[in-house]
Order: sequence, then C-alpha cells, then structure tokens
Amino acid sequence: MKQDPAPKRSPKPLGHVSFVGTGPGDASLLTVRAAELIAEADVAIIEQPEQAALVPEGVEVVDGGVGEDGTALTHAARARLVVRHAKTGAHVVRLVSGDPFTYATAPEEAAACAKAGIAFEIVPGVSSVTGVPAYAGVPLTNKAHRQYRVVSVGDATITWADHAGTDTLVLLSAVARIGEAAAGLIEAGRSPETPVAMTRVGTTTEQTTVVSTLADIAVDAKAAAMTSPAITVVGEVVAMREALSWFETKPLYGWRVLVPRTKEQSAGLAARLRSYGAVSEEVPTISVEPPRNPQQMDKAVRGLVEGRYEWVAFTSANAVKAVREKFEEYGLDARAFSGLKIAAVGEKTAEAISTWGIRADLVPSGEQSARGLVEEWPPFDELLDPINRVFLPRADIATETLVAGLQELGWEVDDVTAYRTVRAAPPPAPTREAIKTGKFDAVLFTSSSTVRNLVGIAGKPHASTIIACIGPATAQTAEEHGLRVDVLAEQPSADVLADALAEFGAARRLAFLEAGEPVLKPSQKKPSSRRKA
Repeated sequence: MKQDPAPKRSPKPLGHVSFVGTGPGDASLLTVRAAELIAEADVAIIEQPEQAALVPEGVEVVDGGVGEDGTALTHAARARLVVRHAKTGAHVVRLVSGDPFTYATAPEEAAACAKAGIAFEIVPGVSSVTGVPAYAGVPLTNKAHRQYRVVSVGDATITWADHAGTDTLVLLSAVARIGEAAAGLIEAGRSPETPVAMTRVGTTTEQTTVVSTLADIAVDAKAAAMTSPAITVVGEVVAMREALSWFETKPLYGWRVLVPRTKEQSAGLAARLRSYGAVSEEVPTISVEPPRNPQQMDKAVRGLVEGRYEWVAFTSANAVKAVREKFEEYGLDARAFSGLKIAAVGEKTAEAISTWGIRADLVPSGEQSARGLVEEWPPFDELLDPINRVFLPRADIATETLVAGLQELGWEVDDVTAYRTVRAAPPPAPTREAIKTGKFDAVLFTSSSTVRNLVGIAGKPHASTIIACIGPATAQTAEEHGLRVDVLAEQPSADVLADALAEFGAARRLAFLEAGEPVLKPSQKKPSSRRKA
C-alpha cells in the first residue's frame, strides 16, 4: 500500500519593511505616519545612536550603523541586514535620518527588498537640505533669488564653475573641504563677499550656526570647531538670517534645565521648556510608597462606599493614583463616587481624575493650591448638605492648611495618609557632578521638599546656576539652604514657572545684546562670587 506523501510545510510569510524618515534631528518633526509605524514595529533598524530614543519599549533595536565586529556597515551590508530581519516575518522599521529618498542609502535597501520579494513602503521625512536652513533662519529662495541647487561635496570631484552662477547653493558634507569649495567658487567668479552660513547638528538644541563669507568661512568654521553633520548655504539669502533667526534666539536656547521630579510628573513641563529652546533633565527627589498602616485607607474606602462622605478632595495626582489602586484592590471602579462631590486642588490633579472618567466639581479658578481650594470651598449648610464629612486622601507630609480651612467652614475632615513620600536614591555620579560644578543652566524647584531632597541627595547647585521657584514657600526653603532665588512664579503652576524662567532668559539675552557681548548660557559664564553659605 502506497503511503501518502508527507504534507509540505507552508513557507514562513515574509515580513514588511517601512523606510521611515526621522528628519534632521528634532524628534518632534516626525510625521504622524512615522510615529504610527514606529509604535507598531517588531524590529527597528537605526543608523544613528540617538534614534534609539524614538523606539518604544518592547521593540527590538538593531544597530545598522556598525556590524558585530564594530566596523561601519557598507550600504550593501546594511541592505542584507534589513532583508534578513524581514525574512523572519517581522515588521521592520528602518529609521533613516532626514528623508529616506534624499541623500540616503534607503533606495539601495528598498531595491534589495524588491529583489527578495519583500513588501515595503516609504514614509517621507523632513530633509536636512531644507529643514536645517529653515531652523537656522536661512530661506533657500526669495523674490530676488529664486534658484537653489544642492551639491553633495564629500569626496567627489566638483567643477565649481558649473555651480557658481546659481543664486543659492546648499552644500552637503562640506565641512572638511569648505576651504577648497570656497576657493573654487571664488575662482569661478563668485564674489569673495558672498554670505555663507554653516549650521551643524541642525534642528537640535545643540545647533550652532557660523555666518561668514566665502573669503573667510574656512577660517571662521575652524575657529568655531565646526564638525559634521553640517549644512552649508552659500548665497545672498543668508543675509536674511539676521531678521529670520527664530530657533537659536529662543529665550532658553540650549539651556540645560534640571527638574527635580520624575519623567511622568514633568512631561508637560518638559514640553513647555522645550518650546523655549531648553532641554530638561529629570532627577527624582522623592519616591512614593504605600502608607505604613493601610488600615486607615481601607476604612475610608469602605466609608466612601457606605455613603459616609459628602466630598472627596484630591490634592495631587499621586493621591488620585493611591485611591484608584485601593479601589482596584477592592474590585471597585468610578461608580463608587456616585452621589459624591469631587474637588481637585488644580488643573493637573483634575486631569488625573478625568482619566478615571470623572469630572471634578470644584477646581480653584485662582490660586491652585490648598489655600486657593479653601477660598472657593462652600461652607457646610445643614439644609443643603445631608452629610458634613470630607474624605481627604493625601501625602504623609502634607500641610494642615486644607484641613484647618475646611474645619473653619464647618466640615469634618477624615485626613487619611494615602501614600508616603521618601527621599529618592542619589542620581548618578555624572549628574551630581554637573549639579555641583554648574553644568546645569537652571534648576526648577516645584516644592520645598524638592529643594531639601535635591540638596540632600546631590548637593547644592553651583553659584552660576539660575534658581527658579514655584512660590514664596519654596523660595524661602531655597534661601534657607543657601541658594539665591533668581526667578519666582507669579502663580503656583509648573507652566507659569517655565514661563517665568523664559522671561528671565529673554531679559538676560537682551542685556547681552545691548552690551554688545556674545550671548552666553549661565553654565558658560561663571561669576566670581559664590552663593551665600
């Protein structure tokens, strides 16, 4: 009897490759489609180390810049790497600096995918050809100069006479040969006084632009220690930079700002600082832990379910999180708040409550603090309020302002420790050294505890560092620790604090310009006197 042949195994389906342009450097220049694909990727193949920061956790990151032996990959080797990962059935996202089809290796890699029968797509990105000059405030054309040409210098042999007559030239990979390029253009008839702008690491907060002429650019670029990657623009349009420079003139441009909070707590503040040109670095100074005795919270939550309270007052997002975790422990959800009134000390806390599907009934319209909440809290009325008790879950180190204020209004308060705040572990040694030696341009203190804890775990900031405080109490604590307070927010809000620092930076920048001096960051100009001890 003839046996049936063994069934053939279906070949493993091929994966898919997305060639995604990441722009010149600023992560916020990613397209919506690029962000979607990066989030959906199984494997991300990068070409620059900083691109790893664009990849979410859970996605395998493969270095496409160097091989396992540490040598730089050739274009062909990188193409084989892309194909090999796609053949595993994975969705491969190949992150390409700038635009995938503009002066990049992506076309060769895409051709290799096509040859292997692997589906692919191209997601355009902002090209450094246009993006970097735009961030430098240099248009490539205007009404008087309508032509521009891109010349990739590198190791190529360039006949500069072919390009000298073009209104604007955009030179790529020209740093090492800028003297030769300038001499070639002058010899071909271009005026030695033709303006030139060379911008390195464009669109990042390390962006630096040197403005010169064809006659002097080689010397000026060397004096400024210009290095690749850089984009060089040659032409009369460079003169417009004086009026159009918008990025490098931001009030906190290039400032390194220390925020003594966790990344989760300071996400909005980081975005605000970034809008002013600063880079924020978070150093957690406190760690949130459960209360030593959870019975108090257990009793309060049971009382909440049984109708013991008229109000629940949240004074922080951490308090919201603590109550939510306790609810989950008991199998409860937001419906347990039915019939209760909810108060939030400020907009940030109200936002944390809203993620639970609940809208706060009371949020201070003025000062967003315990005092501001008390000022707008309605007094207890026996006719209108069936219950006179308030549930107040908060930190173990909270002040008594809210409790005392509510009691004066006739309310009984169950002041419950929902979480404890303890001092965090010290930051890494390089961060501590940067704090003490003035490598940070500013520190933003958002509470008295952040002052005490930062000094405790990392030491006092250097005398040159700008100290910004969210309110008078925080400022007083800073002064008690020997720090000179330079900036004080008009309202106790992190966003207002960032705005106040930006105003300080703008005034400081103007003072430099009016004095005819180069604009230096605080970390670049060390005062002779130190802070008071």
